Amino acid sequence: MSVDDATLRQKPEPLPSPWRSGRFRLFFTARSASLLADGMLMVSLTTAVLGAGHGASGVGYALAAWMTPIVLLVLFGGVLADRFTPQVMMICADLARMVAMLTMAVLLFSSDSVPLWQIMGLMALSGAATAMFQPGMASMVPRVAEDIQKANALLRISEALSTLLGPGLAGLLVAYWQVSGSYLVIAAAYALSAAVLLPLRKLHTERDEGDAPMWRRLATGWQEFRSRQWLWGVIAVWSVYGLFVFGPALPLGAALMIEQHGANGYGWIASADGAGTIIGGLIGMRVRPRRPLVAGALAMFCFALNPLAPALEWSFAATAIAHVVAGYGFAFWGVMWATSVQSHIPLTVLSRVSAYDVAGSIMVIPLGRALAGPAAETFGANEVLIFSSVMSCLLLAVMIAVPAIRALRRAPEGLPRKTEGEPAV
Repeated sequence: MSVDDATLRQKPEPLPSPWRSGRFRLFFTARSASLLADGMLMVSLTTAVLGAGHGASGVGYALAAWMTPIVLLVLFGGVLADRFTPQVMMICADLARMVAMLTMAVLLFSSDSVPLWQIMGLMALSGAATAMFQPGMASMVPRVAEDIQKANALLRISEALSTLLGPGLAGLLVAYWQVSGSYLVIAAAYALSAAVLLPLRKLHTERDEGDAPMWRRLATGWQEFRSRQWLWGVIAVWSVYGLFVFGPALPLGAALMIEQHGANGYGWIASADGAGTIIGGLIGMRVRPRRPLVAGALAMFCFALNPLAPALEWSFAATAIAHVVAGYGFAFWGVMWATSVQSHIPLTVLSRVSAYDVAGSIMVIPLGRALAGPAAETFGANEVLIFSSVMSCLLLAVMIAVPAIRALRRAPEGLPRKTEGEPAV
């Protein structure tokens, strides 16, 4: 029996709830506010672009303008977060996004036909700020909560609620007020996030104080990333998963469900998915498996139901239940993955490693969505989604088959974090 086994078999004192930490409550409020703003943004942006007369292609260009800086700059966001602390970068990012949204509100209030290039420019600014925000967010969790897993579960629940409430709130503001008003509320949400993060700006953090150039810092993050087989193994599988599963599932699944159950039915199914995400987060607060990545991957098998239900044209009730189960699987995996990364990676490089995680996870999803339409025209939307469901199961089986992923154990609670080297598995 190894030392790690003996440690895990002890029953240490329960870690204090994250809610008992004022730092976590501030961070939770900031994250919830920014998630609500993100949830409102897509509805507001689509309405603004279409209302300005730029059509569906204009919506695509605006979304690309927002997404491209995230993909290109997120690695630099990780470097800067490790250099200047995550909270400082997150505050600056929130302020930049607030300015972008206020400018959008002013433009939309003053003109009914805002030029597309202006919308794209402001969305690019918002995307660049998001690239600075995202890596630091992951590395903040172990700094504000002792119980990292429960903190991640609470944040996952907040994400689900914001995903449910954000689009609906934006729709109400657009319908009963005006689209510029929705951008004012989005700006206020980003301002609230920055305001509640301000007290955390002096939080003691381990900073990368070296004077190495940017490329050297990036190389250090890459070295930390590639030295852990379980880490890059998951991201390698996840990249293919994004291409073949996440990419087609949303556009094709939404189109089929609207066709089968109507727009109102699709809205309820989306809500069922959110309910499943909340359930997954609640279970993630309680269940602490010894091998978190294996447990998370097994739960993630449930996500295969997401594309399968519309592909097989299940009834409304069966499709809603399938999305509850799929939402649970996705949320539980998210809690296990985030907790594993945050508890096994040194804090001084966690933002950079998280940046490689984000980049690898989202980089190919736009390509998968772009190819979904042509693939559906060639093979049929139902057939493409069945293929996605099968690929989901195959890729998760591949993930579990990787020895380093299968062997990674939950980090012992209440012990000092490693600061260098590979974690014991």
